Amino acid sequence: MLALGLDTSCYTTSAALCAPGQEPRQERRLLPVAAGERGLRQSEAVFAHVRQISQVLLPLLETASEPISCVCASASPRDGEDSYMPVFQVGVSQGKALAAALRVPFFTTTHQRGHIAAAKYGTGLEAERFIALHLSGGTTDVLLMDGDKIRPIGTSVDLHAGQLVDRVGVALGLPFPCGPYLEKLALKGESKHRVPVSMEGLNCHLSGAEAQLMRMIAAGEPKENVAAEVYSVLCRTVHRLLTAAAESVNVKDLLVAGGVASSQLLRKLLLERNEKRRTGLNFFFGRPEFSGDNAVGVALIGIQKEIEIHNNPSVGFADSSPDRGA
Repeated sequence: MLALGLDTSCYTTSAALCAPGQEPRQERRLLPVAAGERGLRQSEAVFAHVRQISQVLLPLLETASEPISCVCASASPRDGEDSYMPVFQVGVSQGKALAAALRVPFFTTTHQRGHIAAAKYGTGLEAERFIALHLSGGTTDVLLMDGDKIRPIGTSVDLHAGQLVDRVGVALGLPFPCGPYLEKLALKGESKHRVPVSMEGLNCHLSGAEAQLMRMIAAGEPKENVAAEVYSVLCRTVHRLLTAAAESVNVKDLLVAGGVASSQLLRKLLLERNEKRRTGLNFFFGRPEFSGDNAVGVALIGIQKEIEIHNNPSVGFADSSPDRGA
């Protein structure tokens, strides 16, 4: 079995090949964003994916050591009929065409499920029931995972973690997406934890943090200290979110996924805070190369769907229709 996964998000064009028992292989390319901008409009991003998808597919397919047995693409940001972004249709249309040409099943999943599957890969997290935190430019979602079921527990009600990183980073003159550059800057700075955490039950607010950080920039605060304050408030907010969520559902295992979660600094701060607070929570982090937007988790989900069909032939090839979703 060899699954081809495709993910065309608001940040990255991604393709991956995954086979049971083998190390996943991936190719990805960031969408081109002009200096000073905070991303692309959907129409611009779609056009960029159309131009770039062959540039990630062709070198990846050259590495395939066996025939592709299924294709899987992320068709929407997350579960739910109201979850839709045009960018994902590039991967869906390309994947559907490839699957038809290869005469193999075509599956769809969601971008969020792909992130969780990629982050979980190789962590040793065996529990069927755990909490997943998806931190990215469009999500700050706390989710209860129970087998194949996802139940939202908490979120940010205004600004998302990745948006905070990118907005402050762009204001500091950093390239977009700003995460790696802001982290390097933060390592040179000092945080005095001046930005307070804002919680509302199991949800959080980050727009107030953005406003205070922008005031610090306007007041001439050293860039490296502003960057350090970003990671300080993100760490304290995330830990509060996860602690409250874990208590609410009586779960101790926590998987942190998404592009913002690839930050080694954020991981270090979270683990230090967790140890200091003695919460008893068990943190699992995906490998950094599988934490940002990628198609690895999408391909892993494709493999799992193919295995399900092989184990239950009565399901039939028709059930691989992209309209079935995740």
